[in-house]
Amino acid sequence: MRKPLRNKTTVSPYITPEGQRQLSAELSYLWKTKRPVVTRAVADAAAMGDRSENAEYIYGKKQLREIDARMRFLQKRLDELVVVDRTPEDKSKVFFGAWIEIEDDDGDVFKYRIVGPDEIDPGKNFISIDSPMAKALLSRSEGDEVMVSRPNGTSVFVVISIRY
Repeated sequence: MRKPLRNKTTVSPYITPEGQRQLSAELSYLWKTKRPVVTRAVADAAAMGDRSENAEYIYGKKQLREIDARMRFLQKRLDELVVVDRTPEDKSKVFFGAWIEIEDDDGDVFKYRIVGPDEIDPGKNFISIDSPMAKALLSRSEGDEVMVSRPNGTSVFVVISIRY
C-alpha cells in the first residue's frame, strides 16, 4: 500500500539584497567561527576517555549535527534564491520589497514591508510575500481597499502609502 503524498507548501524564492547578505553571513559564521569551536570542544571531550557517559562529548556531537543541518539548509536555500535588487517600474503599485501603510476600519494604521519568507521579522514589520496580507496587497495602489481573511474573520484595509 502506498503512502499518500503530503501537500507541500510552496515557498517563494525571492529575497532582498539585505536578506541574502544576512543568510550568507550566517553561513560564513557557522562555517568559519562556530563549527571550529564546537569541533575543538568535541575533540577535547573525546580525549577524556569513555564517550558513552561524557555529557560534553554527547552535547557537542548534537551541536555539530545541528550546525551541519543548518549549513546544508542555508547552502541549498542560497542556491535557490532570487535576489530582487531593483525597484519596479511602476512604483505606484505594491510589489516585492515595498513599504506599505494601511488603515483598518477603526482608523488604526499599520506599516509593513513585503519580503521573502526567509526574512520575516515581526519586530521590523517584515511580512512574507506568501502571507495572506501580502497576497491581498500585491498590485494594489494608494486608496485601494483590500480584504484580508484572518483567523478572526475578514478585515478591510485601505492602502495609504507605498514606497520603495
